[in-house]
Amino acid sequence: MAVGKLSSLREHYICGSCAAFTNILVTFPIQKVLFRQQLHGIRAGEALRQLQRDGLHNLYRGLLPPLLQKTTTVALMFGLYEDLSRLLQRHAEWPELLTRNAAAVLAGTAEAVFTPFERVQTLLQDHRHHSRFNNTFHTFRTLAGDYGVRECYRGLVPILLRNGPSNALFFGLRGPIKEQLPEAQTHAAHLVNDFICGGLLGAMLGILFFPLNVLKTRMQSQVGGPFLPSRQVFFTILKERDGKVMHLYRGAHLNYHRSILSWGIINATYELLLKLM
Repeated sequence: MAVGKLSSLREHYICGSCAAFTNILVTFPIQKVLFRQQLHGIRAGEALRQLQRDGLHNLYRGLLPPLLQKTTTVALMFGLYEDLSRLLQRHAEWPELLTRNAAAVLAGTAEAVFTPFERVQTLLQDHRHHSRFNNTFHTFRTLAGDYGVRECYRGLVPILLRNGPSNALFFGLRGPIKEQLPEAQTHAAHLVNDFICGGLLGAMLGILFFPLNVLKTRMQSQVGGPFLPSRQVFFTILKERDGKVMHLYRGAHLNYHRSILSWGIINATYELLLKLM
């Protein structure tokens, strides 16, 4: 009985990890275009021209950090959410909605432990650092060795502000949105509904938290120097973009479409694997 229960708990971690792996392989090139827009405030056409100048051999440069980071954090997102929900329901006399929101926020906060992977991904995707950092392991070694472990966690604050609330909204709205879709009668229809549900949520959350990702990208593109407050960096970016909030959303349209595809894949793959295990 205990073995069966443990196996059941592990399923959420395994399914989440496999879903993230599938998503990263499919959407990584789109993410690189989006990254350039977030960092430089340029249009999609110019970002694509930058990638063309970098060459095809650099297209998947920086793949390993998001592969490691996403397969781990999405596994924690789904797995910890389920574990913490059970734990809080057992020991805290809270309403179910509060229990599940708390579990989602705590799971998102735990994911921030893997901020160094996002940090390294940022540096490897930034063409200004191509000659400085060779690969994932060289970047980790350089950051930790030359600047200390703290440097690996640059940009932690916007990540914390993003992860907890976005998790709470994702898990809180996933069920209600799926209930509004036409009732699925076949396995294929269930897969489509899960894709639509995940995609809609991903797109909504991507737009909502887009400025935080812009802030995180700017902070993490810096190597060495003072750790400036998030507020100060945010207003610096805003000033550089003519003080217009809409200019912070450069790349948001591409992020919208990428999020539909990305979270559609993650949610559909997770639910499919969960049914198969």
